[in-house]
Order: sequence, then structure tokens, then C-alpha cells
Amino acid sequence: MATSNGEKSLIVTFGEMLIDFVPTVSGVSLAEAPGFIKAPGGAPANVAIAVSRLGGRAAFVGKLGDDEFGHMLAGILKQNGVSAEGINFDTGARTALAFVTLRSDGEREFMFYRNPSADMLLRPDELNLDLIRSAKVFHYGSISLIVEPCRSAHLKAMEVAKEAGALLSYDPNLRLPLWPSKEEAKKQILSIWDKAEVIKVSDEELMFLTGSDNVDDETALSLWHDNLKLLLVTLGEKGCKYYTKGFRGSVDPFHVNTVDTTGAGDSYVGALLCNIVDDRSVLEDEARLREVLRFANACGAITTTKKGAIPALPTESEVQCLLNGN
Repeated sequence: MATSNGEKSLIVTFGEMLIDFVPTVSGVSLAEAPGFIKAPGGAPANVAIAVSRLGGRAAFVGKLGDDEFGHMLAGILKQNGVSAEGINFDTGARTALAFVTLRSDGEREFMFYRNPSADMLLRPDELNLDLIRSAKVFHYGSISLIVEPCRSAHLKAMEVAKEAGALLSYDPNLRLPLWPSKEEAKKQILSIWDKAEVIKVSDEELMFLTGSDNVDDETALSLWHDNLKLLLVTLGEKGCKYYTKGFRGSVDPFHVNTVDTTGAGDSYVGALLCNIVDDRSVLEDEARLREVLRFANACGAITTTKKGAIPALPTESEVQCLLNGN
């Protein structure tokens, strides 16, 4: 579905890439885990690889440590067809690490090693502005807003992309353990809210940002702003809701055997961006948009059927098999 004739337009993602250490045994605390397997992570990087896996063109902008993990991550991007022209390496700080486990009660537990990590130290003067200006879609999260100088680099990159005519896409990807407080997280996430033209939030993020216990249309539309072209609320195994200036609705999920939900939202976003980068008119045509979101739901569903985010991101043919009921 994401295919088109000729050279595809570029989707640039901005933010963090890190190593997730995942326990060899699930259902235990980090302290009880007998061992860990390293897995590349970071939502913006996952989105870039999701785009490439579906046949799109993607580049990642961020900073990694000038260490074995940093060069490993850059290598993974290149192996997956993502341009690494926007990557800087920091000789004085390490690549970020995160220990992640699924406790027996189903809640994820995080322990981050970022004090500071290289991604936090990206400066505005280190940005590859030519790469950013060449983007037709510029996608980002909120983790890069937590501290300076990365926050200023994030704001500069957004400004340059917008001036060059890119569509701005935002997935806050809330990770509360990284923020100094819930109040600061909400304030900073909303500080750039009115810049984005496409925003995707999960049901949990919607409740966090609005302070509501409901995931209804009224709650979602309280986050609407005049520059917005599409607001999406993902509902996990219940599908997604969509809101535009002219219409709203919901798209049913695909039911699969879920193993690990990591990266499902990033896969969904990558699929969406792949299908609107060369034709923004999709955002004004409900029938076509619903088809795109069905495709995105399929991508997200497939991603939950394997462990890890990047290994689980689907190809076009895998998605078509699910869409066709094979």
C-alpha cells in the first residue's frame, strides 16, 4: 500500500535511540532477572526503520555515544535502509541504556541510565540542516524536550523542517520515569502541541494530558488545535480513533496472538507516515484515510506477535497477508 512510482519522499525522525536490556525471563522484577538480552530501541528510530521496512525512505537525526553500543545502533539503522547522515557521536557521554521488564502484574518496569547520555547532549549547531530541509515529513517525540541542549536542538529542527514545508508529526511517547515530575512532563509535552499537524496519542497518554478518566470524543477533541490536520488515539487491542476538521470515526483492530507490545505504536506511526508522505490529500478523504489506518492497525498488530520492536516491524508483504486474511 505504501508503494508509489519514482523516488519516494523522505521521512526524517528526530530524537533518541538506545539499547533496551530485556530479561531472559518474563514476569520477574529487574532485580530477580537472571540475565538480559540487548535490543535496539528508541521510538523515533523505530519509526524510521518501520518506514524503511515498508519500502519508504527514512533518515534518523540524533546523537549516540562514540562507543560500541552507539556504533552498533548506527549500523542497525544502515542495515535497515535508514540514512544515518543525521547522526552525531559524542566522545564524552555514553549511549543511553534502559532496563525493561514486564512484571507479573503486566506492568512494565523501567530503569534508565542517562545521566547524561549522548542523546541528551545534541546541540542545535550539530544538526544536519540540509537533511532536515529535505524532509517531506518530520516526526518527533517528547523525550528530546526533557533537558538542554537537546531541547533547543529539537525546537530548531522543528522550525527548520516547517520552514522548508515539511508536515510535522508528533507522538509524545510518554515515559514518566525520565521526567522530573508529572507536572513538568505535561507542561513540556503540551509546549509544542500547537505546532504539529499530525498527532498520535495512546489512550493512556490522552488521559494523562487531559486529566480525564474517559477516552471519548469530547476528551480527545479537547486536545484539538487549529493547525492540526489529524489527531489519532490508539486503543491497543481495540483499534484506533481518528479526528480531522471534517470527520471522525474509529477503525477496528486485528486480533493476533500478542507476545510483546513494544514498538507497536511506532510501527503504526511509520505505516501512517509512509502512506501520507507523497499524498497529503489522504487526510481530507475519509474513505482513503480509513484504508490507511486499517493498514497501520495491521502493522501495529503484527509487531506485537514477536519479541522486540525492530525485529518485529513488518514488511509490506506481511501486512498484505494479514489484510487479506492469510
